[in-house]
Amino acid sequence: MRTATLGPAERTLALAAMAERELDVLVVGAGVVGAGTALDAATRGLTTGLVEARDWASGTSSRSSKLIHGGLRYLEMLDFALVREALKERGLLLERLAPHLVKPVPFLYPLQHKGWERLYAGSGVALYDAMSVSSGHGRGLPVHRHLSRKHALRVAPALKKDALVGALQYYDAQMDDARFVTELVRTAASYGAHVANQARVVGFLREGERVVGALVKDVESGTEYEIRAKQVVNATGVWTDDTQGLIGERGQFHVRASKGIHLVVPKDRIHSSTGLILRTEKSVLFVIPWGRHWIIGTTDTDWDLDKAHPAASSADIDYLLQHVNSVLNTPLTRDDVQGVYAGLRPLLAGESDATSKLSREHTVAHPAPGLVVVAGGKYTTYRVMAKDAVDEAVHGLDQRVAACVTEDTPLLGAEGYKALWNARARIAARTGLHVARVEHLLNRYGSMTEEILELILADPTLGEPLPAADDYLRAEIVYAASHEGARHLDDVLTRRTRISIETFDRGTRSARLCAELIAPVLGWDQGRIDREVEHYEKRVEAERESQRQPDDLTADAARLGAPDIVST
Repeated sequence: MRTATLGPAERTLALAAMAERELDVLVVGAGVVGAGTALDAATRGLTTGLVEARDWASGTSSRSSKLIHGGLRYLEMLDFALVREALKERGLLLERLAPHLVKPVPFLYPLQHKGWERLYAGSGVALYDAMSVSSGHGRGLPVHRHLSRKHALRVAPALKKDALVGALQYYDAQMDDARFVTELVRTAASYGAHVANQARVVGFLREGERVVGALVKDVESGTEYEIRAKQVVNATGVWTDDTQGLIGERGQFHVRASKGIHLVVPKDRIHSSTGLILRTEKSVLFVIPWGRHWIIGTTDTDWDLDKAHPAASSADIDYLLQHVNSVLNTPLTRDDVQGVYAGLRPLLAGESDATSKLSREHTVAHPAPGLVVVAGGKYTTYRVMAKDAVDEAVHGLDQRVAACVTEDTPLLGAEGYKALWNARARIAARTGLHVARVEHLLNRYGSMTEEILELILADPTLGEPLPAADDYLRAEIVYAASHEGARHLDDVLTRRTRISIETFDRGTRSARLCAELIAPVLGWDQGRIDREVEHYEKRVEAERESQRQPDDLTADAARLGAPDIVST
């Protein structure tokens, strides 16, 4: 494996290398599926390129519920195959592929009817656990348990007494979705993939009917590159139809976007030692532990406005608060909300108009020679989607290609993580950091934590926390730009860290210091620092304004008041 550093120099080299000679596979889109596809192709020995128009995971893959789960509600729909597949992937991620990033999380399901509901829901959760164990990768999670009302209220004192007659508690898993994608990209690069963000596909190269590559524009310099490839994989999620439009055909299926919004509130606003899962009239509502916070979500509504920046309206926020408050002793108010984010699910269009009824299963197609499209699916099964996409691409390659090996390929940081976790007290003593800081780093970077510690050793001031976001060390901000491909302040505050949703100021008080830390790595002068900070502040204000609007149309118009920053 070569170095997995993704700094400015590596990005320049990657673009040049992709344009220099024909690739076996070029992947368009660096969400979780595109990044997973690049890793799959690279680990089969294929020369691989990955380009992303904005930042890693800047679309759907940084705005999910941050759960790795089998999907209990799909059991109710009798979609056993999807649940079984997802549970196997959950186990692989927890045990082998990313134990530093994917963690078990408990959920309490309040029962509201005596007798039949406990039997009905209990049977479903028991089947869920059994399918997990039968997958061969589910023995690490505790099995579900039945709780009386009294016991449930001890576990979750925040619940109203009349909101339940008893409860079930079961386990799933969670991760930081944007961080996970960043590590996927870095892992692909470590196996030889050429990767570049801020690199937009503006057209496809054709020879007759065959797609033979893509015309890629470096968004920062304006330079255009002809990148030739034997197979191109379109993994652009909710942008699938737009990307297909560049070759003048929609493809064999249509992808619709469903908006889901989430609220982030401080941990002390909900007194509970477990997450919650609640039924709503349309779907399910999760209250998910998230460090010193809770994530509450989600909604499920059709969206046909701006895909890059889906906006949460005042009605969306009220919907979530109303439903969660129906079971809480102490209601949440708007003042309790630290952060709000909205994401779009890429759903394969079916006959139903209700997005919650559209398929979460994925589809792979070959709409034109040389072009593979993968769409649909869910975050948890990204690896299966990537495997299927590369399998389809391999049919168009005139060579023998090895089978998929990603089931046995840990992500960067996974190897050695458990040993370092066991040694965390010794690491704390050696570095002078508090053991809680070391745990924080290990659960974000795994064994790559040593690279963060090297930065601190070279400059001890980087071991200090950010004054207005003290969960994060200054070294993490520098590392985001030097090793993880961050190109803008927004990338760092929104995706490499979660400062944008974990602080009441939404990162504005940290913006200038972070920009000054990034500046030497990316070669920014004072003017560029000022522009990045100004843009970030405008972005936050546009989001706040959108969240005051009554509906999607007015919220979208308000959010578009802060366009993306471009390098100048």
